[in-house]
Amino acid sequence: MTHTDLPAEMLAMEIREPGEPSVLTPCKRAVPVPADDELLIRVAAAGVNRPDCLQRRGLYPAPRGASDIPGLEVAGSIVAMGAGVDQRHHLGEDGIQPGDRVCALLAGGGYAEYCAVPALQCLPIPENLAGTHPGHIDWAQAAAIPETFFTVWTNLFQRGGLVAGETALIHGGASGIGTTAIQLASAFGARVFATAGTAGKRALCERLGAEKAIDYHEESFAELTRALTDGAGVDVILDIVGASYFEDNLRSLKHDGRLVIIGVLGGRKVAMNLGQLLTKRLTITASTLRARSVAAKGEIARELLHHVWPLLSSGQVAPVIQETMPLTEAARAHEIMEANGTLGKLVLTVDSFKEGH
Repeated sequence: MTHTDLPAEMLAMEIREPGEPSVLTPCKRAVPVPADDELLIRVAAAGVNRPDCLQRRGLYPAPRGASDIPGLEVAGSIVAMGAGVDQRHHLGEDGIQPGDRVCALLAGGGYAEYCAVPALQCLPIPENLAGTHPGHIDWAQAAAIPETFFTVWTNLFQRGGLVAGETALIHGGASGIGTTAIQLASAFGARVFATAGTAGKRALCERLGAEKAIDYHEESFAELTRALTDGAGVDVILDIVGASYFEDNLRSLKHDGRLVIIGVLGGRKVAMNLGQLLTKRLTITASTLRARSVAAKGEIARELLHHVWPLLSSGQVAPVIQETMPLTEAARAHEIMEANGTLGKLVLTVDSFKEGH
């Protein structure tokens, strides 16, 4: 199935060479041709995430076969479909068809006017964002969902096993991942603590559901979390920092606690006292999302649709967006993110997007 009005070329932001944000350069690329299991999306908005910055610096290359254009999440409308796409897909009772409005998790290619993505990695726009008319869709909000919600669901709930009545500590609580994790953990009945470096960030964490946001510059999160839990510690920690927090993370966990590592901003290598793992029966796990199989990402998508989409559709949880800016200002978005000044997400909008054209 094809769309007859597709242009041959599109605007995209490419990484000219590894380096500072200024290496993000507008360019013309051929509009992708969707493979058998893929959809072609006309992009309305694309989320900005820290892995994009790592890729730009040459530290996180795209997986084999993925676009070298950065961007791991988009929202937009379907304009073409691969021949092998199952139209009885989870997007809705009527199946998939051109014109459907979706958000999608990508392995790359989001900073562009069009992108191709496996159909299994697409989800419908939550009802609370879709409005009653296409012009009312909050495309930026929709584009800010996939990367953080996929990541939090698979790590905090699937790998970390967080359930109602347990306690969670979320590091980087004001980040895109953090704001998502706080809301979802709270919505599913957990008691939540977070770390954040400024008064504004801590206030945001607490507005979103954290019982206590800890100033990691001035306070020991290990001592505070143990004090707040009557000496027991927390059940699950979601950590984007890595090595520099490792010992304090182990101290913060209760018996049978789980540490889930999804970032190494504070270093990659640690010296471990294995005795702590034995005596407290601790579990340490870690993962990245980008290189996982389409089937694995599709399974996460199905769980999100069942467990989380009702929360998004009702407005009980929502992505937190600090700022939107045009696609061509991607370099400025990276500068803001690398200065660690973000409250939630940054989103790029595509000026040329016009649904139905």
